[in-house]
Amino acid sequence: MSVLGTVVRSGVGRRRVQTLVIGLATMMAVAASVLGGSLLVVSGRPFDDAFAKQHGAHLSVQFDAGEVSAGQLSESRDAEGVSGAAGPFRTATVTPRSDGADPEWPMTVVGRADPGRDVDEVALLDGRWPTHTGEIVLSANSSLIPTMGRKLAFPDLSGGPTLTVVGVARSVTQTADAWVVPSQMPELTAPGNGGYEMLYRFADAVTAVQITAGGKAVTESLPPGAAVGEQSWLTVKKTAERDTALYVPFLVAFGALGLVMSVLIVGNVVASAVGTGTRRIGILKAVGFTPTQVVRAYVGQALIPAAVGTALGVLAGHLFAVPVLAEAEEVYGTSSMSIAPWVDLAVIAGVLCLVAATAWASAWRAGRLRTVDALAVGRTASAGRGRWAARLAGRLPLPQPVALGLARPLARPARALAMGTAILFGAVAVTFTVGMAASLGQVMKAKAHDVADVVVPAPLPDFGPQGPGHEKQPEVDPAAVAAAVEAAAGTGKYYSAATVRATVSGLTGTVDVIAFTGDASWGGYTMVSGRWIDKPGEAVVPTPFLAATGTRIGDTVTLNGLAEPVTVRIVGEALDPRNDGMQVFTDVSTLTSAHPDLTETSHHIAVTSGTDLTGYVDALNRDLAPLGATARAGGLDAGGDMVVTLNALSLILTLMLVAVAALGVLNGVLLDTRERVRELGVHKALGMTPRQTLAMVITSVVVTGLVAGTLGVPLGVALHGWVIPAMGDSVGLRLPGSVVAVYHAAELLPLALGGVLIATLGALLPAGWAARARTATALRTE
Repeated sequence: MSVLGTVVRSGVGRRRVQTLVIGLATMMAVAASVLGGSLLVVSGRPFDDAFAKQHGAHLSVQFDAGEVSAGQLSESRDAEGVSGAAGPFRTATVTPRSDGADPEWPMTVVGRADPGRDVDEVALLDGRWPTHTGEIVLSANSSLIPTMGRKLAFPDLSGGPTLTVVGVARSVTQTADAWVVPSQMPELTAPGNGGYEMLYRFADAVTAVQITAGGKAVTESLPPGAAVGEQSWLTVKKTAERDTALYVPFLVAFGALGLVMSVLIVGNVVASAVGTGTRRIGILKAVGFTPTQVVRAYVGQALIPAAVGTALGVLAGHLFAVPVLAEAEEVYGTSSMSIAPWVDLAVIAGVLCLVAATAWASAWRAGRLRTVDALAVGRTASAGRGRWAARLAGRLPLPQPVALGLARPLARPARALAMGTAILFGAVAVTFTVGMAASLGQVMKAKAHDVADVVVPAPLPDFGPQGPGHEKQPEVDPAAVAAAVEAAAGTGKYYSAATVRATVSGLTGTVDVIAFTGDASWGGYTMVSGRWIDKPGEAVVPTPFLAATGTRIGDTVTLNGLAEPVTVRIVGEALDPRNDGMQVFTDVSTLTSAHPDLTETSHHIAVTSGTDLTGYVDALNRDLAPLGATARAGGLDAGGDMVVTLNALSLILTLMLVAVAALGVLNGVLLDTRERVRELGVHKALGMTPRQTLAMVITSVVVTGLVAGTLGVPLGVALHGWVIPAMGDSVGLRLPGSVVAVYHAAELLPLALGGVLIATLGALLPAGWAARARTATALRTE
């Protein structure tokens, strides 16, 4: 090993605390950066690859067959900006009855002679494309289990056609739930229903504004009202990326915190090592080390623990990515998601270069020191440094050890600033994490609608034959259950909710239509804008529904797939992430004619003040037992793996930041006590007890911790105010003020005192060492 290598190894082994601080800070920064960078790449890659390969449609538009002809739609191919088009294809909304255990939900079927090529090439995953009537290809995203050879019956249609599943396919832009040959469509289209679908690609389709302009261009020559629905590829892309995109904003925040803290920690550690090793630097130069070699020695002492921390950070980033990518793999089924090697290499190179540059800048002073000056300075400690502050603090009405401790930051302002900055970032992380947990709790509360004291859950829907010996459960009469609830002693407010599935023009798949009997405005439905429904024909929808349908408050949408089409006017926007936000909340009277036999109904009850909840539930269950229903205390359950993963990741990363901050304090206090070892001996000789020594050392960081904590809380609140809305936007949710404004005055004071706690934890070990040091040993130290 070279002489320079020996010096580097010796410095790393001698400064174990500093080595640990650099390694942990680097590990945290690398872990967050690897995970965040990987998700940025992974979230868009599968969709982008599939969209390019399948020539996905930039815009799919649904038309009313009664308002426009196929010839008119064919002419829209020549509209300005259109680079390719497919269609018109006949469409129909039908409700099949399967020979399996699938629910009877409506689906959109498109008549298409082949999978296509230039626009929306449908990818066959299994089987083949239908070649004649009686055959159907199911989308992999269909609510039906796509099993080859299954029979789908349509008894509600004229002639009761039955189709056989001959293939499973996927449209990257989700243009249909199933496909048949065009000659099959007349049998699947009820009189007065059905429509056309056109698929377009545009020369410019990168932004929502360009898509909107393209949509206007292809419809401007058509009769008004001909287009009844449309879907942009950007909406589908955002939905596909939603699971992984949610994590990116908060990982970016933690990654930035970690990188900045790493730079500060490395700079402070190297600068401190140079400051305390001045005499050692003089000796190295005296034995022949050049200025460049001295600087390289200190850079090497920083790079070794940084390299170890980087390796561990990459490993941690991969481990953190396992649960996140496991959720994201469901988006495309066969697409394998893994961390791209170039992401690892980019993070490793970037962090190590950052550490090297920071260490070089901090060690540059060591290279510029003259040998004689370094040897001279190294012989004696700085005389009189900080004594004016000690004299000033001695006049305060405080115990002498406490006064000496409070004055210490003024003696070493640069070191106190470095420790304060580390504590500041720890306080920011803790404040942000507390706020994020509270915000996620508000989102889950909105998802669960758990305001009700008692719930009578809806009976499970009948999914068809369940096998030999299965007995169909008797239907529960919702009117009888409602009567029992109303008659029960202690019932206050209550409402009922029934759920059916429907389709919306322009969208594939189904939406949940929740129809309420009674006033459900108190049930925990968090409004973002607009108002709650107050009469039939009105609806409240979540933000993703508005984005997917291109509608806003005041517009109307038509619900298909029921006994007859139902048109509702949107009067409010609610926060509800269930079913990807594809829901419609309305009054039960809105569906009276289209779906008169709603039996899958839940009942939600708020008991009167002073009512014993357990006794109420027991008494109500005695009345419900003959009806086949059961009540239980509490609202609907909420939660999800994503929330658990987010909370776990944020907790782990926060603990790492707090540990780095505490170690930064430990490093600073350790250097300080070593410099003051003879001064501590003098204090002990004059009668200072170990307990007073402990108090003096800990008090020296209290003010720094308090100031840093006080500054860190508003910065953490500001970070939370940026990250949480960004996370909501990444999953297509607009968050109301109740989700963002989660901090209360009573919580901010303990959070500010968290800086004092971090400072105290970091100072405990060196304070204990100072308290245990023998007086004679300390006095002999020069």
